[in-house]
Amino acid sequence: MKKIVKNGTIVTASDSYQGDILIENGKIAEIGLNLNEPEAEVINADGLYVFPGGIDPHTHMDMPFGGTVTKDNFETGTVGAAYGGTTTIIDFCLTEKNKPLRHALKKWHEKSEGQAVIDYGFHLQISEINEEVLREIPEVIEEDGVTSFKVFMAYKGVLQADDETLFQTLVKAKESGGLVMVHAENGDVINHLTQRALAEGKTDPIYHALTRPPELEGEATGRAAKLTALADSQLYVVHVTCKEAVEQIAEARSKGFSVYGETCPQYLVLDQSYLEKPDFEGAKYVWSPPLREKFNQEVLWNALKSGELQTIGSDQCSFDFHGQKDLGKGDFTKIPNGGPFVEDRFSVLFSEGVKKGRISLNQFVDMVSTQAAKLFGLFPQKGTIAPGSDADLVLFDPNKERTISAETHHLAVDYSALEGLKVTGEPVSVLLRGEYVIKDKQLVAEPGTGKFIKRAPFYKNSPEKKAASLLRG
Repeated sequence: MKKIVKNGTIVTASDSYQGDILIENGKIAEIGLNLNEPEAEVINADGLYVFPGGIDPHTHMDMPFGGTVTKDNFETGTVGAAYGGTTTIIDFCLTEKNKPLRHALKKWHEKSEGQAVIDYGFHLQISEINEEVLREIPEVIEEDGVTSFKVFMAYKGVLQADDETLFQTLVKAKESGGLVMVHAENGDVINHLTQRALAEGKTDPIYHALTRPPELEGEATGRAAKLTALADSQLYVVHVTCKEAVEQIAEARSKGFSVYGETCPQYLVLDQSYLEKPDFEGAKYVWSPPLREKFNQEVLWNALKSGELQTIGSDQCSFDFHGQKDLGKGDFTKIPNGGPFVEDRFSVLFSEGVKKGRISLNQFVDMVSTQAAKLFGLFPQKGTIAPGSDADLVLFDPNKERTISAETHHLAVDYSALEGLKVTGEPVSVLLRGEYVIKDKQLVAEPGTGKFIKRAPFYKNSPEKKAASLLRG
């Protein structure tokens, strides 16, 4: 059935204007004024912004970690994402050493098949480099549509890869059109500081932050950027938290290197003091990299405004406070790392960013949707409002005030790390490929509505190849 979204203010990364949107066969067919189709369902967006659907490039659904599994799976996690204005997520597949990359892809397809209410793609972790992995990387890019690869520089003995693995991944990505992502912390030094803290009886949640100081994030970010320059490749630094890391990304970009940065809503509104909450409440705020001293918030906002950081990911990785986070009572290293943010990513950035004058409305769209679409091979299918693009749309009330709470969120996890935060702006209805997922703040889509999306390669400094790829798409 055709639909027309009428009377809204259409906002993209580059423009804001009044207009109507005709939707046909899941695509945007036409944009104009006073559009009229006698058989079309009319959606009145008067007084609302019409945004392209949000793209969250950083989630962990149904992921094993620290002897447990994230509370939110591909059903509950994508329901929360949809309520929050996100229509596509890119989730991380964890690989196993001595097993093919496609072994991990198969497991994540099994986790997600028939579960998601929005579209999704995958990133692949690279934990080791050998001839088999080097052979598989271009195959999964071309055949499976998985075009991004994550290397952990932290979690020694569990996820951490060495510099040779990172460098060879960068070289192969340059050859094959992959984008390399890094969790940038110096895992070796963190391991030493952690063992020393435990030996001294320092076991409370705050020591999670104190054993992962910002200098180690800055050092790892700079090291990854320099290896990227040496490989003449491309790098995406996930969940940037601090001045030290921002400076390294800014320096690399000033020299013309293809280095990009993401931050997350939690680092923009929370700070290290939350880990000091009494009665083990600080465990609710344990994730990596940790929360930083408050002054870093303004550093991150300025980096977003100036373009030194490009995207906002949620790093959605939820664990219940009761029964999961409390596994670390008496030993902060056993607290499962992560927090629930996929549902509030959109609203926090709008409320704290646009409403408070830190970023423009168009920059907001760029950060929550368009840049991720471009970097991760989804543009222009997704990430914008244009004829031919998927009709992934968010009808957003810019004046609705609400208070974030676990009592009203739609995730399965038993707490909100943003409990009590007052925000302005809320999605009213969300469409995926022209069909309602959320209609007037009510879920109407069934699990399985979302589809796995194959993504196009990243073509560094080759607009002709990229344009050809997009035309094929």
